[in-house]
Amino acid sequence: MTRSGLPPLLPQKPDRQGTAWVVRACGRTALITFAGVVAAVLLGFVPAKLSADVHALPSDDVDVIGADRIVITRYEDTFSDIARGQDLGYVDMIIANPGVDPWLPGTGKVVALPSRFVLPNVARNGMVINVAEYRLYYFFQSAERDYVATFPIGIGRRDWETPLGETHIVSKMVRPTWYPPASVRAEHAAEGDPLPPAVAPGPDNPLGQYAIRLAMPGYLIHGTNRPAGIGMRVTHGCIRMYPEDIDWLFSRIAVNTPVHVINQPYKLGWAEDGLYLEVHPPLESASADNARDMTPITEQYVKLTVTHTADVDWDLMTEVFERQSGRPVKIGDRSGSIERLADNESGLD
Repeated sequence: MTRSGLPPLLPQKPDRQGTAWVVRACGRTALITFAGVVAAVLLGFVPAKLSADVHALPSDDVDVIGADRIVITRYEDTFSDIARGQDLGYVDMIIANPGVDPWLPGTGKVVALPSRFVLPNVARNGMVINVAEYRLYYFFQSAERDYVATFPIGIGRRDWETPLGETHIVSKMVRPTWYPPASVRAEHAAEGDPLPPAVAPGPDNPLGQYAIRLAMPGYLIHGTNRPAGIGMRVTHGCIRMYPEDIDWLFSRIAVNTPVHVINQPYKLGWAEDGLYLEVHPPLESASADNARDMTPITEQYVKLTVTHTADVDWDLMTEVFERQSGRPVKIGDRSGSIERLADNESGLD
């Protein structure tokens, strides 16, 4: 692979608050130079509002969706603000932008938006929740076409882990009342913040406006009155979504939809131009299988190359594994010779 010229920058939807300027990176984000960023600003890309992140589902032999984007910050921006506006999670922003102050990135800072994803290595059916990447995928049909919508989520804390496994949706609730379990009430009481037996719908209800009950007893997918926690380990085991995301999902998903909760920090998959690896920091967990070596990646590679041969830059694969940026990076081609991709702008920076 050889480095091409600087790709053109296309206008892309900026955040809901209208603060940050967003452009799509039509190649790797690493190829965008300072001059290109300045040109993007001077051309006046106008803010608009993002909706749900929905993609046409690719063929079975393609696993990568979305596109890399960047944001050019203004003085008032924080990672929490940008994440909310671009339908991303807080940890997404942190690991994709090492060395950038999340609370004061500064004016004119170029910040990567990790909005390209390798689909999880499971059946593309119903809802898939990958706790390792703090992300939910919903596979659905509309007008006889297949789509996938993806959303950032908050998951259970280490001492209140979100359980893994296969389940399904049993009911949907509008303006749910929250009945905190005894263990949660005891925790709050010990912290000097006692909870009532029931919390009515309203601004103090942590479930938000909508809740989806799973067949796993006691576990919900719900909105929130604290959206800053999306993309972090902050819940007592439930799945938390931005209010606007649960609003979109609630009206479209049906009771009995299958739900698969997985833990896949390492995802390897094909795009049309080659093989991509996406690595997230493994969750600190007492129950989940979080191998800290490349064995899971090697196992995926063996499966993916049964029908397609690949020429892989193994040094780059190791670098991506160690960097854990949460962003898909091309590590090989379907066939033919391969150069040292890291020397040709790997997309890690």
